[in-house]
Amino acid sequence: MQFRLTGLTAAAIGAGSLFPATAVAQTLDLSVDIPKLSVAEYHRPYVAVWLEKEGVAPRTIAVWYAVNKAKGEGTKWLRDVRQWWRASGRTMSFPADGISGATRAPGPQKLRLVAGRGGMPALTPGNYTLVVEAAREVGGREVVRLPFAWNGSVASGSAKGASELGAVSFNLKR
Repeated sequence: MQFRLTGLTAAAIGAGSLFPATAVAQTLDLSVDIPKLSVAEYHRPYVAVWLEKEGVAPRTIAVWYAVNKAKGEGTKWLRDVRQWWRASGRTMSFPADGISGATRAPGPQKLRLVAGRGGMPALTPGNYTLVVEAAREVGGREVVRLPFAWNGSVASGSAKGASELGAVSFNLKR
């Protein structure tokens, strides 16, 4: 499954925002590999993706959870994605438009996010960290952190998880 969000509306981010808008659209291509685990009881992981910048509140850009459970039951387990929950999840309302999505099956999962749409903010130059966290019922949890410097033009990074996450990579361009 691939989400495609297109366009840029600087006004959607708003003046005085924590991540001020820029004149040109920024596109983040993200790949998150969810490994196939050979375990007796497998549940798809809940996954949260967010951006951190020193001195600025973290910004959630994607959350995958059991969105279709009756009466919003899937949201009660979001707190198990602990670092994200503490950073920004507990202040959100769900489903979050442009951010929420269903859990994903094992394999490579790709997202394309465009600044000003959904949860993807327009970034100003500086040092950031893209964080991906996964937590699985009757399983473990894992966090992969990808620090990068955004110069306003291009940035990329990759890392590999050890258990709940496989390869995580991104390309950010203007």
